[in-house]
Amino acid sequence: MLDKVVIANRGEIALRILRACHELGIKTVAVHSTEDSNQKHVLLADESVCIGPPESVNSYLNMPSIISAAEVTDAMAIHPGYGFLSENGDFAEQVEESGYIFIGPKPETIKSMGNKMAAIEIAKEAGINCIPGSDGPLGKNQEEIYETADEIGYPVIVKAAAGGGGKGVRIAHTKANLQHAIDLTRSEARAAFGDDTIYMEKLLEQPRHIEFQMLADTHGNVVCLGDRDCSMQRNWQKIIEEAPAPGISAKQREDMTQKCIALCQQVGYRSAGTLEFLFENGEFYFIEMNARLQVEHPVTEMITGIDIVKEQIRVAMELPLSIQQEEIVQKGHAIECRINAEDPTTFIPSPGTVSLWHPPGGPGIRVDSHIYTGYKVPPFYDSMIAKIIAHANTRESAINRMRIALSEMVIEGIKTNKDLQIEIMQHDAFHRGETDINYLENRLGL
Repeated sequence: MLDKVVIANRGEIALRILRACHELGIKTVAVHSTEDSNQKHVLLADESVCIGPPESVNSYLNMPSIISAAEVTDAMAIHPGYGFLSENGDFAEQVEESGYIFIGPKPETIKSMGNKMAAIEIAKEAGINCIPGSDGPLGKNQEEIYETADEIGYPVIVKAAAGGGGKGVRIAHTKANLQHAIDLTRSEARAAFGDDTIYMEKLLEQPRHIEFQMLADTHGNVVCLGDRDCSMQRNWQKIIEEAPAPGISAKQREDMTQKCIALCQQVGYRSAGTLEFLFENGEFYFIEMNARLQVEHPVTEMITGIDIVKEQIRVAMELPLSIQQEEIVQKGHAIECRINAEDPTTFIPSPGTVSLWHPPGGPGIRVDSHIYTGYKVPPFYDSMIAKIIAHANTRESAINRMRIALSEMVIEGIKTNKDLQIEIMQHDAFHRGETDINYLENRLGL
């Protein structure tokens, strides 16, 4: 039995993990930077440890400091949340080698699935469709690269093998701008991930972004909790997610469920994870696996009634999953809007003090947020400050509930993307469930 967990994160996800731990009777240790001493989860945790200055590299990305926090508080496990070190296989390895439980996938799984090219090969072995591409890393020979691009067919997308979070991605529509795209991607990948390995794929013109939520335990049990549509994006970053994905047939859903389960069984997966696909012309194409908890997990929780974070903790305790595949029933529809502290036009982050915060409420409304009136949004971290989730019996009802919730929500003192979210809720194409990953950028003229 786990009696104490270190929460190696901040913001709403740290608060989310704290609540799950407390529901299970587990004590919590909040780690924080000097900037985050007044974070809500820090104030609510059983213990707290300052791990460094505001900059992430010296605090939330500082592996020795986080492991030391577990040592001085006599904790048993570390939950990384999402972002920061959540998909760092070396961190997971160091946690386990130090004698602590890592609440997440096995280190070797994180490493193999974290490399997009390796993940694609694993998906192919599991019989899953993949996008036509270079089938390996791009070398430095320019002519060979041009030949590969010609074989794939323009437009092509150049990606960092170790990429994520929208970084290390460039599109080339012609041979003339391919080398520039490659140079930029290599440079960004080297700076962001310390690895400039890149590969190339055919760019699908109007795909939707569909993903499947997985859970697996240490006893060989794997379940799929269903799918989500995450097509409303800008700059490769999701801003709205919903479950289930509209326009997917029961047969397609069942087929993909079985394939996703098979892949997870093949790699001996453990904990929560998400398989991501592009969906175009009735075909699914595997793109990557996120070996961690995802931002948008609440929409799946709302339609299944399953607490994904508590399941993660149960798995870490080597308990079997609390549900089997045949017991999973999806009820209604859920939508999540990410509320970011940013200029609604330029999307430049808008740090500052929240002078007034009034969250929405009512039937079917869930608010995951760490902010409060007087909270100071720092400039050092991701700009997301809240997630508003609406659940209803039908998709149209969920959209209406979300629109009302957004109109009720009050955030003063900083700029947010609230008005953009309200506008999207009124778009005809969104109501029809016809938006692809390019829709929002095209509409905004980006």
